[in-house]
Amino acid sequence: MKRLAEDKRDSKMRIAGAMDRGPVQFSSRAVKRSGDILNIATLEVVTVPPTTTIISAIKTMTSYGFGRLPIADAGSKRLIGFVTGVDVVDFLGGGIRHNLLNKYEGNILAAINAEIREIMSPRIIYIKEKASIEDALKLMHEKNVGGLPIVDDDTKIRALVTEHDFTSLIAGVNTGLSVKEFMSSNVVTVGSKTTIEKTTKIMVQSGGFRKLPVTQDSVLMGMVTASDIMRYLGSGEAFKKVVTGDIKELMCQPINNLAHRDLVSTEMEADLGETAQIMIDRGVGALPVMDGGSLAGIITKRDFIKTLAGQ
Repeated sequence: MKRLAEDKRDSKMRIAGAMDRGPVQFSSRAVKRSGDILNIATLEVVTVPPTTTIISAIKTMTSYGFGRLPIADAGSKRLIGFVTGVDVVDFLGGGIRHNLLNKYEGNILAAINAEIREIMSPRIIYIKEKASIEDALKLMHEKNVGGLPIVDDDTKIRALVTEHDFTSLIAGVNTGLSVKEFMSSNVVTVGSKTTIEKTTKIMVQSGGFRKLPVTQDSVLMGMVTASDIMRYLGSGEAFKKVVTGDIKELMCQPINNLAHRDLVSTEMEADLGETAQIMIDRGVGALPVMDGGSLAGIITKRDFIKTLAGQ
């Protein structure tokens, strides 16, 4: 990591496409070196076997603060699948995975105690440990994923690289690129009184948006994420009701109860590096983009993958 930081100071890389609009302090040597993906990845990876119950997996993710959890064979440690906060929301909020309830005749208690393999994504997207940072960037962008397991030749998990790691690389860097060039301007919002249940359905039906601005009378009140909903259901008094199957009352609560009130935002003309630094400092995965006091868009860590991949 130290070597990568030195490279960032000592050289510039112009990435084709988006980077044509300005230089980004990012080392082409570091990007293309074989095996350097391990320099920015998390080496201590928590996994669970496919026989873990859904509720136990949720508890693991909330206790560690994970947005994604690799599923690996208990014996060989080989990667089998992945479960994310969006998968959990999909299961609870009426997506395809919600059909699991039909299997258990609507019994939520039985469903949440089913094995995690029932809702995990079997679409295994990973990268080898000898890969370069550039390889990881391209794959994450092409597959539109927020994280990649890094495996050895036997498909055993060695590490995990996420969009957070790439956001950290450009945090504080003067990129010469503005937020407005990469933000999403077509923003889906939810009203402050919208129920948690309806919010989960919006997340699922809108194409898997993980982060939604919460508004009241067209005024931005906060942000809510799939991870917020998962943490709510996986901790404290809410968790006790979930494990007893009394989930309906929880899902009928207004989403405003979960929204982040200490709202932080960025501006359309702000530099991407400055915005990335705000995300890292505040521990958030998305920021509302404001224009003259009005919500103009949203920018997420996933957008930084597009930026660095040159899209």
